[in-house]
Amino acid sequence: MADDDGRDDRFGIGDALMPLDDALADLTGRVNAAVGVERVPLRRAAGRVLAADVASPIDVPRHDNSAVDGYAVRHADLPPEGEARLRIAGRAAAGHPFAGTVGPGEAVRIFTGAPMPAGPDTVLMQEDCREEDGAVIFAGRIKAGANRRFAGEDVAAGRRVLAAGRRLRPQEVALAAAVGVTELEVYRPLRVAVFSTGDEVRDPGQDLPEGGIYDSNRYAIMALAEGLGGAVTDLGILPDRLDAVRDALGAAAADHDLILTSGGVSLGEEDHVKAAVQAQGALHFWRLAIKPGRPVALGQVGDVPFVGLPGNPVATMVTFALVARPLMLGLMGASAEAPPRYRVPAAFSFRKKPGRREFQRGRLVHRDGRLAVEVFAAQGSGILSSMTESDGLIDLPEDLEQVTPGQPLDFLPFREVFG
Repeated sequence: MADDDGRDDRFGIGDALMPLDDALADLTGRVNAAVGVERVPLRRAAGRVLAADVASPIDVPRHDNSAVDGYAVRHADLPPEGEARLRIAGRAAAGHPFAGTVGPGEAVRIFTGAPMPAGPDTVLMQEDCREEDGAVIFAGRIKAGANRRFAGEDVAAGRRVLAAGRRLRPQEVALAAAVGVTELEVYRPLRVAVFSTGDEVRDPGQDLPEGGIYDSNRYAIMALAEGLGGAVTDLGILPDRLDAVRDALGAAAADHDLILTSGGVSLGEEDHVKAAVQAQGALHFWRLAIKPGRPVALGQVGDVPFVGLPGNPVATMVTFALVARPLMLGLMGASAEAPPRYRVPAAFSFRKKPGRREFQRGRLVHRDGRLAVEVFAAQGSGILSSMTESDGLIDLPEDLEQVTPGQPLDFLPFREVFG
């Protein structure tokens, strides 16, 4: 969609009150990766977004090997009843395979991870055996092939092991290392400019004037954006002057991929962000049917996406998690994946206004031997301590009117959306 100046208007979704899921589905369809690609050593790949599929050049494991410490034997040499006595023909350890072929009536002392020698198909656990005069004695029964791991059992050569768009956690890095990859093609870090707005806002450590407040929002947004892998630039606090806001946003757009602000996007006489953005691009208010969070401003300064988050600190963090996070991941090239929610029984009663989706802060507790969630007592959007003393968000859908104890609810842990 283009505005009157012919710019690509990626956020022109309209002004109607929108359910959150509809808004996010529309957003996902409009956003593509905004950053280039580079190759990085495996050691520096954690936290980055993979830009190309990775296929394994080898089988993992490369050879059939032992899953335990014990003795590699031919299952056919084990009698159905009584003891088996097998001559120990040699030894196999990880990195030191047995050379040669194991004949009938023979066994090889073997250790976990060692390649299976030619001939044996089964491994006896050492605690089930005893050694005597150069032989291993086994009395018992075991299935053919027991305690043997097969080549390619984990990963077969040629298989795609990592898909483009995945954010690389330690386990993905480990899998890439296991198949012998030394470098990965990843998207470059998203360059994120972060501002706060308001003449009343001060940095921690500064003197507070009458009516002043310390700036928690900017620090929260920077931490959240960095937790997603963004390269964040702290551009400080914008004064309540249109020219200053306009110039700062324009300068930020010149060398950043995303601009995030908090506050200053309402219709008040001292809220200049709206006019400053519109002078250089386009701005839309998403009227989302959610609480907490007043309308979230999305738009662009030139061609650079802009998000104006609410000024109240809880609303800032919640709307970042719900709206700015999926936008940022899309711009980073990450696959669109909604964070998992967990069904947990309620440990509280609550009456809710229908037609609006609410995200109550909640704490996980144990009730009658099972996990449950209780609502935090103070739910105001300015109660920042509720974010530190809760475990996550209780997701109450639009059509819900009453919560009763024991009722299953969707719970969204902070760890799933704040990193």
